[in-house]
Amino acid sequence: MASGFPMEISGERILTAEALYQACRFPRYPDLQRDIIAQHSPMHAKELSRRFNSLTRSDWEDVRLRVMRWVLRAKLMHNWEKFGKLLTDTGDKIIVEDSYRDIYWGATEKNGIYVGVNALGRLLMELRVQYLKMDKHIPIRLSPTSIPEFLLFGELIEPICFDADHRILARI
Repeated sequence: MASGFPMEISGERILTAEALYQACRFPRYPDLQRDIIAQHSPMHAKELSRRFNSLTRSDWEDVRLRVMRWVLRAKLMHNWEKFGKLLTDTGDKIIVEDSYRDIYWGATEKNGIYVGVNALGRLLMELRVQYLKMDKHIPIRLSPTSIPEFLLFGELIEPICFDADHRILARI
């Protein structure tokens, strides 16, 4: 839900990871994806997508974790130093999406213990480990996740190559 980490996916500038994630719910509705991605705030992107729950891809519950994993990796690749620093500044601490509303993506504290799946926190910790192991001076290829109909604006999402300085080298 953080602003300030823009990305370029398939040639499109996307302001927030939340907007990209929400847009991926609607691969058969390019106009709706454009409206979601046009939102300047992650919360507005989420709120807009909720109005169209009935249009959500039928396999969303099965693929949403893989989509979020890819979105977070895209966020890191496009914001290498800034997002990488946020991840490493957490040290080896457990990352928790503190949420009493959504105990799938987050968890809520009950009697000093967090209860919930905390899927977002787990993905961020997984990404932190990967980031720390990466050779930060070689080009990186970000391939799209392998789910059916992984589309943006009616087209397959393209792989992106980043040079050693984490600038987009090429879309392949």
